[in-house]
Amino acid sequence: MTKNSNGKSTILEIKNLSKIYPSSFSFFRKGKEASRAVENVSFSIHEDEIVGLVGESGSGKTTVGRAILRLIEPTEGEILFLGEDLRKFSSRKMRRIRPQIQMVFQDPLSSLNPRKTILENIGEPLLYHKRVKSKEALVEVVSGILQKVGIPISALYQYPHQFSGGQQQRISIGRAISLRPKLVVCDEAVSALDLSIQAQILNLLYQLKKSLGLAYLFISHDLAVVRHLCDRVLVMHEGKIVEEGETKALFAGPKHPYTQKLFSSIPRPPY
Repeated sequence: MTKNSNGKSTILEIKNLSKIYPSSFSFFRKGKEASRAVENVSFSIHEDEIVGLVGESGSGKTTVGRAILRLIEPTEGEILFLGEDLRKFSSRKMRRIRPQIQMVFQDPLSSLNPRKTILENIGEPLLYHKRVKSKEALVEVVSGILQKVGIPISALYQYPHQFSGGQQQRISIGRAISLRPKLVVCDEAVSALDLSIQAQILNLLYQLKKSLGLAYLFISHDLAVVRHLCDRVLVMHEGKIVEEGETKALFAGPKHPYTQKLFSSIPRPPY
């Protein structure tokens, strides 16, 4: 496993990742046209690091995030997690590795079953991967997770619809960290929240990074949020990474014309 200049181990290394979607037949041009959602993307994430992936809508950033978890299959490239290429894994082996790579979605209800209690929602992956052996142990573990994400234990037997959007996202984060992953992919995880709630969730993510030793890929179109949270930033445009660098240096002096344009109207964060 490789390390960066600070001696941090590489958690994830993406090499020449591409995703090509076949397009429908065009009457005006011969044959079918292919849509390149992601083209030759390469980057790495190290332990205890938050890497931001930014770009306008349609830039390919969400496709990259979903490809890492193999929620969609890349067309080309390597996805090296702890030195092993996930693209070579069978479905069975991927099920074993998924506890170490989790995702937090923009809509928390994407990962929460509205018909199940919070205990059942967070407990489901723990039971599936045999991390607990009894109902008593499950209640104890889930109670501890709720405390970590700032939700009262009284929520155990309540349902997702009984909570606000910010609370639902906290519960969704609790489910994501329940199996103690090494990497969490956050796809627009705070973009649907009010600004004050955004700040609280960002602080929670940072606290969990420190206490659990997490690494994040933080996908967002909100540059102010990325500037506030991330250690490094990757800028995507039309499926390609056009610039990357440490957050402070990149925001102080973007070099690529697209990055300069993207950064030209960043609002000041309220936190």
